[in-house]
Amino acid sequence: MVHWCQERNLAFYLETNSGVYCNDQMIKDGPAVMIKYGQGKGADLSNATEKAKSFIDSFTLIHGDEFYHEDVNKIDFIIRDYQDHLDAINAFPHLAHNTWGGKGELALFSDLGPTGINKKHAIEVLLDYLKLGKEDTISFGDAKVDLSMFECCGFNVAMGNGGPEIKEAADYITNDVNEDGLYNAFKYLKLI
Repeated sequence: MVHWCQERNLAFYLETNSGVYCNDQMIKDGPAVMIKYGQGKGADLSNATEKAKSFIDSFTLIHGDEFYHEDVNKIDFIIRDYQDHLDAINAFPHLAHNTWGGKGELALFSDLGPTGINKKHAIEVLLDYLKLGKEDTISFGDAKVDLSMFECCGFNVAMGNGGPEIKEAADYITNDVNEDGLYNAFKYLKLI
């Protein structure tokens, strides 16, 4: 996957157990894309710029053989156009593929990880460990990637800034995340 991204000159980063590592292209392209992401979530330009800088500053820049880690959990890359995501699906059919940072085919990032490891799986593992049932859960989501989580939770809240798929699957739709959406949902659910 690293070689594939490098051949295509894609900005990417690796999420590993030991840290988050990126290539030079991510340092170059990442800030503008993250500003776009922040503004799409409702942040003003100043706030989006600050968050983008923080996001990029959290990476460790690496080169060459340093990219080949045994502890990679997920690889994210910036989509220049949706075809990059579709090409990754064709090139790596054995991996799970998602997009994020936008709605539908307007996504900004594609990510690849182990098949079967998603938010639903994480919740099921946690519920098993805590000896709790679906009825004990509430999920919050704003994108298609959150739909698997909605499958295994007792009550599902879509953020107002979410896409149509997540809103359609929700039991309740709250305000946008930047308009006190979580706070208002917590009040609605009588959690506060």
